Amino acid sequence: MVRYADRYDHFVGGEYVPPSSGRYSANPTPVTGRVFTETAESTPDDLRRAVADGRGAAAGWSKTALAERAVILSEIADRIEDNLEALAVAESWDTGKPIRQTLGADVPLAADHFRYFAGAIRAAEGVRSGIDGDAVVHGFREPIGVVQRSLGWDYPLLGAAWCLAPALAAGNTVVLKPAVQTPASIHVLLSVVNDLVPPGVINVVNGFPATPPLGLGPSVFFADLDGPLRDRAFDGFVTGTSLALVQHGGYEQFVEAAVERVQRHVAGHPLDTSTTVGALVSADELSMAVADVETAARSGARVRVGGARASLGGDLDGGFFLEPTVIDGHNHVLAPVISVAGFNDFDDAIKLVNEAETTAGVSVWTRDTGVGYRAGRAINAARIWVNSDHSHPAEAAFSREDRNALLTEYWRDKRITVSYS
Repeated sequence: MVRYADRYDHFVGGEYVPPSSGRYSANPTPVTGRVFTETAESTPDDLRRAVADGRGAAAGWSKTALAERAVILSEIADRIEDNLEALAVAESWDTGKPIRQTLGADVPLAADHFRYFAGAIRAAEGVRSGIDGDAVVHGFREPIGVVQRSLGWDYPLLGAAWCLAPALAAGNTVVLKPAVQTPASIHVLLSVVNDLVPPGVINVVNGFPATPPLGLGPSVFFADLDGPLRDRAFDGFVTGTSLALVQHGGYEQFVEAAVERVQRHVAGHPLDTSTTVGALVSADELSMAVADVETAARSGARVRVGGARASLGGDLDGGFFLEPTVIDGHNHVLAPVISVAGFNDFDDAIKLVNEAETTAGVSVWTRDTGVGYRAGRAINAARIWVNSDHSHPAEAAFSREDRNALLTEYWRDKRITVSYS
């Protein structure tokens, strides 16, 4: 379904150009551990060339009418949807994620971001204010020029959409710097959409360290959960958290039931739709995960399930698979391991959450909507989900820098005061 090139150069000015150093890095798939392509290594000269080309293209792209830019973004969304399966396979092969996640969430959300910002840019109006009878302030929104973005290895395609959709909508050109662990799926995306924009509008320079992974933020499970919501909370425990904070009073019963759900996970080939646990992105990440679990166990934490490298047989034995893992009595956030800790009351929960490092937001589970609202206001995070597990709709778009990828991040305001007296 996906054909990779043997080698990917940098993509600059609408064409592939070799690296100034002449060096390339092997790119193995986490599924089997085998190299399936190689990508150019970068130098400052490569990046400067991409920025220069982007700056040259920006002069024309920024003058493209809003309506025309909106049409192009909608066409990009159409192309992504038309190539949904191929892009999902490319993302899974590059990252190790289960195809059910890339096919059901990552790639469709990427398309939705382009469609959302195609509409948002049409609705973004300028400002005109009358000072008196003869003076008027005209407000304009101008693109900032060339946007550079480093991508993480956890969401290569969706992370690219988080930047590309609002940046292109606002009239900027973009230089993407994919993570060295996962550079390939971006080039598959380029092959699908690049003919829709002028040369130099989208540029890709390979060979950069990844931005810190978003991971999965803490989830707070209050003791009032029961019935269908409790069952739904178990799903959130399994799929939407690295750190699970569970209220005492029903702690042991909840954790036992949640662990039983974790044990139903199917670790296997990421391209098998029955697989729910794929591979870690690299051999280094797998080694660190296993070592961290062992350290937690030595410190007194209880490994409730998993914790070792998964042996799946055949070609997958060379892949980077970890058994589905839950650690009890440990509050170190470690994806894809679920760490579990208890809390006493509302104030204790808020304190624990605010002391935890998180970039992905916090999920709160409770039958009491008042508790959910108060928790959302008290937690120091930009994104809160109540009775939901870390969805990323375009309406709540964000970036790694400030978790706000609305159009305001990609333009600057200009005010011109004119006297007509």
